[in-house]
This record gives sequence, C-alpha cells and structure tokens, in this order.
Amino acid sequence: MSGKIKYTHTNIIAKDWRRLSQFYINVFDCKPIYPERDLSGEWIDKITNINNVSIRGIHLTLPGYEDGPTLEIFEYHPDNLKSFEPNINQQGFGHIAFHVDSVEEILSKLIKYGGTQFGELVQKEYEGIGILTVVYTKDPEGNFIEIQNWNK
Repeated sequence: MSGKIKYTHTNIIAKDWRRLSQFYINVFDCKPIYPERDLSGEWIDKITNINNVSIRGIHLTLPGYEDGPTLEIFEYHPDNLKSFEPNINQQGFGHIAFHVDSVEEILSKLIKYGGTQFGELVQKEYEGIGILTVVYTKDPEGNFIEIQNWNK
C-alpha cells in the first residue's frame, strides 16, 4: 500500500512570468508565495533533461486555499522556451477553472487585464444539480481558463 498522496501544484510556462503572474493576481486574487524561484545548475538540468537550463518564476496561492495547491508560473531562459499554440481540443492538459460568484464580473475583469473571451457565455440547467453559468477565456499568453458558477 502506498503512502499519503497530495496534489501540490499546476505549472504554466510563460513567455513573461512576471506579467502573467500579475494577471492571475489581479483577476483571480491569487497571492504570491515568496521567495521567487531562480533555478539553475546540474540538479535542474537532470530533471528537465535540458543542458544549462535556467528557470525563473513564482508560486501563487489559488483562491480558496491558504497552503496549496498552487499555481506555479515559470519562464525558461533564454533559449530553452519552445512556443506552441494552445487549442481548446488539444490532447493533454486543456484548461484551469475557477468557480466565481459572478461570471460576468470576472469576465470583465479578465478582459480589462489583458485576457480574452474565447467562446460564448452560456447558462445550462442540469436537472438535480443546478444551473451552470460558464465561459471559456484565455489569459494574456493564450492559456485557456474556464470561469464558472453553479447555482442550485
């Protein structure tokens, strides 16, 4: 039998970790957990399988949590970053989701701080569960975010 398992963080690789983390702080009330990370050396080369890798970034508390799990926003320097164009139906991790009191209010805030709306804002009633208000959006670097509210 295995020991205790605990989910710790989700990582986003950013083009500009400072700008992207500030977006999540402004829109979703995430809080920085210091110290900032500045990772380099043989140990990080070994776990990333990238020679002479340099990674900078920070962990952010997620709303509703004090000790975790966290959102880890890292940036690879200088030539270690590979770009890709995320798609909502791409295999692998698709999006992160936040439950909010007002989807419309957070959507407006997200757009104000550089995010974009991806799909339409929709309400769907699920019998026995409640009414889901939901919209898919993108952060300033194109990562997908679901903003949702369940009303019973």
